[in-house]
Amino acid sequence: MNPKIELLAPGGDVNAIKAAIIAGADAVYCGLDTFNARNRASNISFDELVGIIRLAHQYQCQIFLTLNIVILEREFKTLAKLLSKLANTTLDGVIVQDLGMFYILKKHFPTLDIHASTQMTTHNIGQIPFLQKLGASRVNLSRELNLREITAMTKVGHEHNMLTEVFVHGSLCVAFSGLCYSTSASVGNSGNRGRCSQACREEYETTPSGNNFPLNLKDNSAFFDLPALIGAGVHSFKVEGRIKGASYVHTVIDSFRKQIDGFVNTGELTEGGERLYKVFNRDFSNAFLRGDLNQSMFIENPRDNSKNHAVDAAVKANNTISVVQIHEVEQNLNNEKDQITASVFEKIKHLSIEKPTLDLSFSGDVGQPLSITVTTTESNSLTSAPKIESFVVQSTELLRHSDKAPIDKAAIDKRFKSLNNAAFELKSLDCEHLTLNVSIPFKALTALKNEVVGRLNNGIQHLPEVTLPKLARHAKLPANKANARANLSLLICGEADVALADVTDADIYFKLPDAYKRGCTKYVGFLQENPRLIPWFPSVLIGKDYDVALNILEQVNPKLIVTNNTGIACRAYELGIKWIAGPFLNTTNSYALLAMQEEFDCSGAFISNEINKQQIKTIAPPKNFKMLYSIYHPILLMTSRQCFFQQSVGCEKPRIDNGCMLSCDKSTSITNLKGDSFAIDKQKAGYPSIYNNDQFLNTEVIDDLADLFDDFMIDLTNIGAGDKQSPDKAELIKQFEQLLEGDALTDAAISANVKESLNIMVPEQTNIQYHNGL
Repeated sequence: MNPKIELLAPGGDVNAIKAAIIAGADAVYCGLDTFNARNRASNISFDELVGIIRLAHQYQCQIFLTLNIVILEREFKTLAKLLSKLANTTLDGVIVQDLGMFYILKKHFPTLDIHASTQMTTHNIGQIPFLQKLGASRVNLSRELNLREITAMTKVGHEHNMLTEVFVHGSLCVAFSGLCYSTSASVGNSGNRGRCSQACREEYETTPSGNNFPLNLKDNSAFFDLPALIGAGVHSFKVEGRIKGASYVHTVIDSFRKQIDGFVNTGELTEGGERLYKVFNRDFSNAFLRGDLNQSMFIENPRDNSKNHAVDAAVKANNTISVVQIHEVEQNLNNEKDQITASVFEKIKHLSIEKPTLDLSFSGDVGQPLSITVTTTESNSLTSAPKIESFVVQSTELLRHSDKAPIDKAAIDKRFKSLNNAAFELKSLDCEHLTLNVSIPFKALTALKNEVVGRLNNGIQHLPEVTLPKLARHAKLPANKANARANLSLLICGEADVALADVTDADIYFKLPDAYKRGCTKYVGFLQENPRLIPWFPSVLIGKDYDVALNILEQVNPKLIVTNNTGIACRAYELGIKWIAGPFLNTTNSYALLAMQEEFDCSGAFISNEINKQQIKTIAPPKNFKMLYSIYHPILLMTSRQCFFQQSVGCEKPRIDNGCMLSCDKSTSITNLKGDSFAIDKQKAGYPSIYNNDQFLNTEVIDDLADLFDDFMIDLTNIGAGDKQSPDKAELIKQFEQLLEGDALTDAAISANVKESLNIMVPEQTNIQYHNGL
């Protein structure tokens, strides 16, 4: 039995955090009003954070701060200021998604403990050493994993001295976290920036299977699976819910606290879990954890299901129920909810995050040291009486008489007013006992202030503010060739498309599948026979699929790969294989490029298509680093481990089995109530995915940023096209090659003709992301 099981609670506002603390959470994760992936939550101010840390630590509860979004280049100056402030608190950890954030934390803020967010899409054992090398001490595993996969990853985590977290309760995304671009593609509301618009909860036109909410999953709950997760070695049981209120947080955390403690003490589950249905829920499922992906995971009600559950329970108990009785059940539930809320607020009303007050009294005479008596008064949530503490510090130099530059109230105020900050409220500076016309060198006065600060901070040295060094911007070519054209590259996936090598000299990437038969060696021989093809590894490779992909990498031993999976990236680095970061690693800033280059010898990276021209333009490429950008591709909105066809066109299989991934190749579409249609596409050996109806076609970037990019890619895989007629691939290549040739870059007429041809060939297109950005 592992007694060090952490119950990690959500905290969207101060009251929810207090509720989590009083309910027995071991740790709480919360966000400020910037840089966090739940901007719909109330969130907290920095001053409130400092008070929350102080309150939580009185209850032996830790506080983790969510900084789990991708970061834009222009934000790093502000981010460094924030991290400098955080480094001078007793914050217990920061939760991170962006590779650039990992880089500056490890390099400039080593005292801050780094946790890898679920937005990192961590789902295979190869990603554990990748995150460890970036400085992470723990990782939140992807919600789609089953118990066997969690056990394997936790074992590797232990080998690398890294803790694992698993979500055990709360809302489920139907898409892999970090790989959902559902509204980013249209209005810039990206889940990678904390602005998820919840397209999966939207109502759609009734599908052929009769569903109006075809993407809406039930909530996750592993309430009765805790023994298995404890046995798997999971350290932290994480509850989702930063947009939920205090009554929800208290009810869920109190229920899990009792369940965990009961099991640890007795070896049995002691709680029934009925209270979880009395607060917001969409009904519950543990199907991901069980590895049983079935239709029962979906629910037609995206809103609170607690009333439906109460009515269903009453019907089950009485066999039948009248309209009047239904009303009584609903009213009783409302009364219970009101009582829960009142009870929670009664419990937390005495919890205070007010700053301790600070009083400084200065004394001394000529020939004596300058003495400062420091008195703090702090409300203590554990007792009714305030906590008052005092200490005295003295200067090493003696006071001397001075008529010209005496230490007076103004001089002291100037030096010590900064103590009125997020940690303390400076109430008084008392100079009544300081003799007039005495002086001490200002450096001695500053040293005295620093000693006070250190004592107030429990002896921890105050860290100076970090200013990030200016990054060198390395041109891709010598300055006199800065406008030279970029290269063209192609992405293919069908073996028949290898013949395109006969019509172009462009680099050709071959997209490997997401899934394989166990022990599959087909692609080893194929790539060895076609050495011109550059292997392209997908984003998600779970379990045996990662093992097979790893075997392909090791057996083929190519000179260069493109990978969207960090586990493959880490192994390529270990093998000395050059690698390029794919577009789904969400690269949006220079520090992410540096992290990959310096830590993993990365050769280049695709810049995210989520960001706009100006956001791209500010990125400073490292030396000898290739910059790439996809200018033509299907617009992926989301990828899921769950089946999208069960709720859309229906499927005769009640659940996903091993054959579904390898053999299913369906396509259909769904339309929301605004009339926007989206293509559902499932390729053989690929994950179910949803795409925008328009293709991404961006020829503007060629004119705008020719000096930045080494390579522009076009995706010729047909994935996401559904039943739409695809343009002739050879002709597409010809048009893009003409567009990138020197004549087209300088001759407006040639360029205009080529663009017109492309517009005709790709009638349903958009590049709105290039203008909206993040």
